[in-house]
Amino acid sequence: MRLSGSTVLVTGATGGIGHSIARRLAGRGAKLVLTGRKVAELERLADEVGGRAVVADLAGGVGQLVEEAGAVDVLVANAALPAGGPLLDFTDEQVGQALAVNLEAPIALARALVPSMTAAGRGHVVFVGSLAGKVASAGSALYNATKFGLRGFALGLREDLRGSGVGVSVVQPGFVRDAGMFADSGATAPAGLRTVSPEQVADGVVRAVEEDRAEVNVAPVELRVLSALGGQFPAFSSGLQRRLVR
Repeated sequence: MRLSGSTVLVTGATGGIGHSIARRLAGRGAKLVLTGRKVAELERLADEVGGRAVVADLAGGVGQLVEEAGAVDVLVANAALPAGGPLLDFTDEQVGQALAVNLEAPIALARALVPSMTAAGRGHVVFVGSLAGKVASAGSALYNATKFGLRGFALGLREDLRGSGVGVSVVQPGFVRDAGMFADSGATAPAGLRTVSPEQVADGVVRAVEEDRAEVNVAPVELRVLSALGGQFPAFSSGLQRRLVR
């Protein structure tokens, strides 16, 4: 699908990865509707890329956002909460917020926006997930749950929409430097594993839309291989992770 001239809604635009996605899409000629919670930062980005800012907190639902965004050709569901740490350290409210923003909101946005895409016979939905949606790790049970769920929903929805003219993709970064949850946490990648840049994630989003890719894994080759193995052999993956983080 051509991005030039298409109207694209990007959630989580005020994060570092969201910034890169917005700039890359604008460079492809897309007309942007950007959403996030940080008003001043959102408006600055919208001015920079010639887009429209819609302030929204996805934890409270998506109804108002859908109404204010209007008709869109492409949805890039990028917003997410970190949700890292042992499950018992979370309050019930924090668990609910993580599920609402990371999983329920993308599903609700797709459900609200896809009908107009199918009526037009063109469109695309991109879910920005994580390789944490393929391989589980200690201290990430809640985050893993949201990203495993998002990947399953994306691939299932893609099959539901086959032949409609509407594509669905999941873009799954590995460890992202300089921006995003991994960078914000101050953590370092396990020994021997390289990182990727926010710009590479943005390139993955563009590739997903323009090439109608089901799944785009944005990570160095060694991490893509390990995630593929880990998805098939979870016991092998958990043992390897324990050795890498010693």
